[in-house]
Amino acid sequence: MAPRKLPNDALLTEILQKVSSAKTKAEKVDLLQEYNNPGLRAILIINFDESLKFLLPEGEVPYRPSDAPAGTDHTRLDNEYRGLYRFFKGGDSTIKGMKREQLYVQCLEGLHKDEAELLVLACNKDVQSKYRVTQQVVKDAFPEIEWGNRDGTKT
Repeated sequence: MAPRKLPNDALLTEILQKVSSAKTKAEKVDLLQEYNNPGLRAILIINFDESLKFLLPEGEVPYRPSDAPAGTDHTRLDNEYRGLYRFFKGGDSTIKGMKREQLYVQCLEGLHKDEAELLVLACNKDVQSKYRVTQQVVKDAFPEIEWGNRDGTKT
């Protein structure tokens, strides 16, 4: 029996869970390519590109996770990724410390709780602690990503 295909509106966490469950590197690469979208690539770049410097303190973030069920009253990382540049060096130098922290907390509180957790993991360069995805798998799936860019969202 073929594995169940994810819906077109799957959360990035659902995609990464499916990739994580794949048995071989080739399967992981195929799944990343199948579910490829700009938000997924952005999260993986944030996690693996060492040239991206997160401007907020690492570790736990004091926010209230959304209790809205998946697919209901929350924002989605595959939409919100466009504004994540604000939280990285070179992104938006007009935003000062506390305001940047407020924007980050608002972003996290608006996301589905699983995607908020994923964003925190990515910003802490720690997605691998929850999902079995390596930088090499990402490089193989998306050879067009230019690692080390100041603007890590360009592919």
